[in-house]
Amino acid sequence: MWRALARTTWRAAANDCGSPGFRFAPSTLTQQQLRHSKASKRYTTNTNTSTAPPHKIRIGIMSVEKPKVVFVLGGPGAGKGTQCSRIVDRFQFTHLSAGDLLREERSREGSEFGNLIEDYIRNGKIVPVEVTCSLLENAMKASGKSRFLIDGFPRNQDNLDGWNRQMSEKVDFQFVLFFDCGEDVCVQRCLGRGQSGSGRTDDNLDSLKKRISTYNNDSLPIIKFFEGAGQVKRIDASPDAEQVYGEVEKILVASGF
Repeated sequence: MWRALARTTWRAAANDCGSPGFRFAPSTLTQQQLRHSKASKRYTTNTNTSTAPPHKIRIGIMSVEKPKVVFVLGGPGAGKGTQCSRIVDRFQFTHLSAGDLLREERSREGSEFGNLIEDYIRNGKIVPVEVTCSLLENAMKASGKSRFLIDGFPRNQDNLDGWNRQMSEKVDFQFVLFFDCGEDVCVQRCLGRGQSGSGRTDDNLDSLKKRISTYNNDSLPIIKFFEGAGQVKRIDASPDAEQVYGEVEKILVASGF
């Protein structure tokens, strides 16, 4: 089922992919394409690429820069979306929320996977990675941009493994921006968001308990994995949004953005 989705969504987005500096290759190669790919690898092996930055692919005289990706992680209600909107304004990133993309697909008329996605979201479970990666990839291609904040992903080991299979060679991963926030604060924020009319079916106490349990059991180990690799920028997300953004800004400027 997921392979079918990947093929369908690839064809749907192919016409949107026109940016000269940003190209993805299909996940499934024909035999002819595979032979061509191997031939290209032999050619580039003999080409002097020692002066090329690590985030660029050189083929002959052509140079294609890979899009830069920052993962944005934190518990439900940690303020990821609020901070991402500020980063977009200041640093020209494109914000892609895995949750928003899934909710849009769920509500899209005629979606084959709408009911399945709704069931996963309502029960605080993580949607299968093939669905999420396909939606993220298509959104990146359609944007034509080169800097991306991917919000709420990867959320478990399966997400990470799926990303590595499908996307790791196509992007230049930078680091994880981790918004660390206490559980009580997160719950209060989510409930307040629901009461103010967020329209999200999971902004209620029952769903929050499941989401927090999923986050603690599945997402925190992924954050710790990246932390062990020295790829996490941790921010205390408990203060007000303005104070949190001050720390975010310092990190991004220091990282060259």
